[in-house]
Amino acid sequence: MREKVWFSSAGVECAGWHYPGSNGGCVVMTGGFGVTKEPGTDRFAERFAAAGFSVLAFDYRNFGESGGEPRQVAPIGGQLTDWRAAIGFAATLPGVERVALWSFSLCAGYVVQLAAEDDRIAAAIAQSPNVDGPVVTRTASRYQSPLGALRLAGRTLLDTLGALVGRPPKLVALSGPRGTVALLNTPDAQLGDAVLNPGNKYPDWQQTLAARSIPRAAFYRPAKYAADIRCPLLYVVCNDDRSALAAPAVAAAAKSSKAELVRLPGNHYAPFLESHEAAVEAELTFLRQHLLDPTTPTHPPLTQSA
Repeated sequence: MREKVWFSSAGVECAGWHYPGSNGGCVVMTGGFGVTKEPGTDRFAERFAAAGFSVLAFDYRNFGESGGEPRQVAPIGGQLTDWRAAIGFAATLPGVERVALWSFSLCAGYVVQLAAEDDRIAAAIAQSPNVDGPVVTRTASRYQSPLGALRLAGRTLLDTLGALVGRPPKLVALSGPRGTVALLNTPDAQLGDAVLNPGNKYPDWQQTLAARSIPRAAFYRPAKYAADIRCPLLYVVCNDDRSALAAPAVAAAAKSSKAELVRLPGNHYAPFLESHEAAVEAELTFLRQHLLDPTTPTHPPLTQSA
């Protein structure tokens, strides 16, 4: 029970799935960095929709079914623009009264920033969030070989220079074993294809990213917005996350009385695997509390172990 929808973001047509709801709440969703809407959101979107929430899951510009050129380029500023356009579009969907945000990994960092900037948001969920790019980048480098790191740096430099003269992007894999040229070589990042794309369920998902996108992602630090969030925000943090790291997210949650924290066992993808039910139940409880009854007062920081 979903339908394809389109909305404009600064002149770029973005594609999304709309799951109609019945309770007035709408969850706007995206996948992680380089992850399109189907592998990134289907499992959670279906559960939210079954609980009566409307869902808008969309592709960023240059990815998936959305427009934009060059392909596979992930500009952080452009992706934040797409979020803002999606929030505005969600508010026009039938029956929608309040809007929440949901994303994971680096894109959950966008959720933190937007929760500090956009008064249209009633609640937000940051799952396995990367909130401190510099710290995550330094930690991730331990899983890369010196030669692999040199090759990645070389490709990033060439692609960044090529972008200045309009050359097509030089792509890197989203993840790969130590020594390969990839965005991440961490052990749990290497599970991404098996977890999000089991049996090649989503053959159109290109698991690549333009190398020119990496530098800004590496220095993106949404933790600096954590103290200023304006709406209830649920951090879902995995204790053994070696791709986005638990400690920076826990520290970010402690900075605001509007933040709530759920800690789960497992790695970066645990909410899609062994901790899926715990994650979904925690997120649905949060959405019901803050999206269905907006008069409920904000609670102090809540830490749960599921």
